[in-house]
Amino acid sequence: MKTPYDDIIHLPHHVSKRHPQMSLYNRAAQFAPFAALTGHDAAIEETARLTDVQQELTQGERDMLNRKMNYLLHADSSPVVEITYFQPDLKKAGGTYRTVSGAIKKVDDAGGSIVLTDGMIIPFDAISDIRGEVFDNR
Repeated sequence: MKTPYDDIIHLPHHVSKRHPQMSLYNRAAQFAPFAALTGHDAAIEETARLTDVQQELTQGERDMLNRKMNYLLHADSSPVVEITYFQPDLKKAGGTYRTVSGAIKKVDDAGGSIVLTDGMIIPFDAISDIRGEVFDNR
């Protein structure tokens, strides 16, 4: 079968004597992806990231939480507790619920927060639940 390029198909590849060959690195750069909208992917990911809404505690849950905090305020030792609290998101509306375990260093009634021995400070209004062995027999 005859093709239109039979006369040149087997000739050697031309190499210019005037212009140097392009390096493989530079040649590959011509075909690298181009991001016309820099930061667009990050903006889409941020928009797609889900946050929770802080749930309002019922009166019964608030009363129970107040009793637990009052007990911790007057406790002689540093009990180990598990605190579930709401951490607001810094970039968008809402936040996430987090649970942390640790020993209570102090309950700062004037500052409205609980301070753990590792230095973490949790505001009273962010706390949704406190659990621990100290409350099991109460």
